[in-house]
Amino acid sequence: MKKLSVTIITKNEEKNIARCLESVKWADEIVVLDTNSTDRTVEICRQFTDKVFCLDWHGYGKQKNLCAERTSHNWVLNLDSDEMISSEGAQEIQAFLRDGSKHPVYQFPRKNFFGQHWVRYGGWYPDRISRLYDKTQVSFTESEVHEKLVPDDNIGSMKSAIFHYSFSGMADYIARQNHYSTLYAREKVNQGFQASWSHLLLRPPAIFLKNFIIRQGFRDGFLGLFLALSFAFYTFLKYAKTKSI
Repeated sequence: MKKLSVTIITKNEEKNIARCLESVKWADEIVVLDTNSTDRTVEICRQFTDKVFCLDWHGYGKQKNLCAERTSHNWVLNLDSDEMISSEGAQEIQAFLRDGSKHPVYQFPRKNFFGQHWVRYGGWYPDRISRLYDKTQVSFTESEVHEKLVPDDNIGSMKSAIFHYSFSGMADYIARQNHYSTLYAREKVNQGFQASWSHLLLRPPAIFLKNFIIRQGFRDGFLGLFLALSFAFYTFLKYAKTKSI
């Protein structure tokens, strides 16, 4: 049976981290890489694992690879601190470890929660995301934001969803979209990109129509409307910031 390391990067996640760690305590190893938390995050993590490391921030992709470098086993399950694995998911992963792998990387559907509401439409589900991988063959792109596992041309699929308690409410969502749009713009500017007028004027309404109409965000009611409009504004914001950074 293959052994599994779980990797988690953290910063000031005392509200979420215990739920995440509790859901993977069955794993062979849990490795946490913390970035200068000032709350009880590190204290809570040490209740579940003795492999808690502290390191300055290097961007999401780089940080996750640095965390994986500290693991003892080849197979790695990466989770964000506001995610958790269900009991069904744990059983499916354990069966995979016992029966063998056909792919170097596996994706999961993800259930995203806004507060206590599971967002089913508007592109928020199944939101497939690759998280289980053989670190000898696959690693994260070292981008500041929107990192992904590569190579990604031979991906297997798990049936059980990762639960993602992503945003506590509207204020939290808006604040983080502002933060992520800055990271996106900074990375693009460093690559020599600057948004055109078509990026600013055409892409935001296209994103709204795609998420609210085509992906049926309207079926989530007012929340679906809020998410479609705010993501359209995020799209405008991330391109607009390339002109000011």
